[in-house]
Amino acid sequence: MIERDVIILGAGPAGLAAAAELARHNVGKIAVLDREPAAGGIPRHCGHLGFGWNEFRRVMTGPGYARHLAETAKGVELKLGVTALRLEQGGVIQTTSAEGPQTWKSRAVLLAMGARETPRSARLVSGARPWGVMNTGALQQFVYLHGKRPFERPVIIGSELVAFSTLMTLRHVKVHPAAMIEAGPRVTARRPGDWIARLAFGVPVLLNTQLLRILGNEKVEGVEIDRGNGPERLDCDGVVFTGKFRPENALLTGSHLTVDPGTKGPAIDQFWRCSDPAFFAAGNLLRGIETAGQCWREGCAAGRIIAATLLGKLAPAETSIPVQPAGALAYVYPQRLVAADPIDPELLFFGRAREATKGEIVVRGDDTVISLRKVDALPERRIPWPVSPKSLQAYKRITVSLEPDA
Repeated sequence: MIERDVIILGAGPAGLAAAAELARHNVGKIAVLDREPAAGGIPRHCGHLGFGWNEFRRVMTGPGYARHLAETAKGVELKLGVTALRLEQGGVIQTTSAEGPQTWKSRAVLLAMGARETPRSARLVSGARPWGVMNTGALQQFVYLHGKRPFERPVIIGSELVAFSTLMTLRHVKVHPAAMIEAGPRVTARRPGDWIARLAFGVPVLLNTQLLRILGNEKVEGVEIDRGNGPERLDCDGVVFTGKFRPENALLTGSHLTVDPGTKGPAIDQFWRCSDPAFFAAGNLLRGIETAGQCWREGCAAGRIIAATLLGKLAPAETSIPVQPAGALAYVYPQRLVAADPIDPELLFFGRAREATKGEIVVRGDDTVISLRKVDALPERRIPWPVSPKSLQAYKRITVSLEPDA
């Protein structure tokens, strides 16, 4: 058995930020395990600029950002090509690698395995399986890792932030998309995203448009869409599906850890602790995709909490108060609260709407309204709001509801 004080699963922004934070607190031996051949997570495949300003006050490409993250965690044990197979109670992890099966044990485990995109098969889009259909991650690997140009005139399905990363990836290889297709009445990315797509990239943005079918047998020849007037054909030679990220939760399936049905990630308290207090979680494993910067911030926060726990500054979780989403909220996290501590003076809830909603976020303790906040929410946007933990501790149940305007 290999023993460490802290084991981090995942060498992306959250995992490496936590490793650097823990190293600064001198909590003992720290190991970061990742199944990939290089550290850095998803940003390794994003060759465009736009990373690092909020974290390091430098604008970097994704690969540069990934290298810088690894540099900040220099000195921490990094084991690549290691696949975790099973999580067991008390901080035990079963793994496999070129060295064979191994058992790891630590005082604290941080789960930071990230997220993955929903494949075409799960989106129920009809048509054959021609060459030229892929998600953003596959496109970025074609372009940045292999130097390939997979098509000349694709369509992009989705309009969240990742869709604009796709635009920049395509521009890198001088590919001009035929259109960006969004089923809703507005782009999901913050405005002026639609103007940026149209004016800066010269890409038509088709709103209120449904993708019905992918055309072609051996390779993509077009798509069938519906803009409200019945089916029509749009010629293209590729389809890039963006968004609809899900936590990389295969390791949680069948484990002893509680999985939240809304986020599909591990249920946590406000100290990033899972149902087994030896396990913590941060980053995109918690709810699907967020920016690298948000994952980095969560990794830093989780690293500080784990350090406090190992140094005896954070009391064990005993009783907890469940936090439940309601109304138009798809989920909320953290999913439970425990007694507040001086190192956590303010609680930050996060949630997402099931559909575009203008209304109020209403926080209730049992049946008492504690706070109200006006929001204009879209499904792919994070909704944060702060609440004092002390204001919630007198209640047996906390409900967070997104209530549409009348």
